[in-house]
Amino acid sequence: MSDAAERAFRAIADTIGESRPRRADDLTDPGIPVAATVVIVRDGADGPEALLIERPDRGSFAGAWVFPGGKLDPGDRHDAHESEEDAARRAGVRETSEESGLQLDPASLVTISVWDPPPGIALRIRTWFFATRAPDGEVTLSADEAVAAAWVRPGDLLARHARGELTLYPPTWVTLHGIADQRDVDALLGEVRFAGIRRFETVARRDPSGPLLLWAEDAEYETDAAPAGTARHRLHVGTLPWTYTRRD
Repeated sequence: MSDAAERAFRAIADTIGESRPRRADDLTDPGIPVAATVVIVRDGADGPEALLIERPDRGSFAGAWVFPGGKLDPGDRHDAHESEEDAARRAGVRETSEESGLQLDPASLVTISVWDPPPGIALRIRTWFFATRAPDGEVTLSADEAVAAAWVRPGDLLARHARGELTLYPPTWVTLHGIADQRDVDALLGEVRFAGIRRFETVARRDPSGPLLLWAEDAEYETDAAPAGTARHRLHVGTLPWTYTRRD
């Protein structure tokens, strides 16, 4: 396993220990920074390819492969009453331009999901994920933001992660997993629109197999509730390959 991947595993394991049960207002807590990230996709010879960039070996998500994106700036909000989603869409366009040189139309961004990390951890950033078709133009990286970029088939990147060759964090991993089986960009964007916005209000736990992340559809999501059903929505992250389970 690479050094960066090993550090990511330790960070995720530490998160489990810091986490607390969720409260009703966690998803809308105004004290939590908000970020946006954009899944830019193009048609390749063997199916859709997504643009990912490799972060420098320092700072947040050090050494990880991520979609372009970053935190909202004050200027991303045009109106105090506009939705967080709209401000995040604007931030995603700005951050993509700064990091990759690609110019996006905010109206083209389709919302995939919003991720809220486990409450109680030291660093929490609520992140909106959007998808869009790749525009014309070449990728030009900002040296301060990325050390590499690649257009990759989602399944190929997941396979490399499973072998410990690179670093992904759970929101990126789950997003790649969700788009890995689409035949082309039209089908991918159509599925995103059909599915609607998915909300990942995350809790962190341990079971005999190690650390795992759970979401609201899981029968064991509530700590004070007996697991009365068999529904599952979770990601086991204790060992490679990670295992994602979604079952009603």
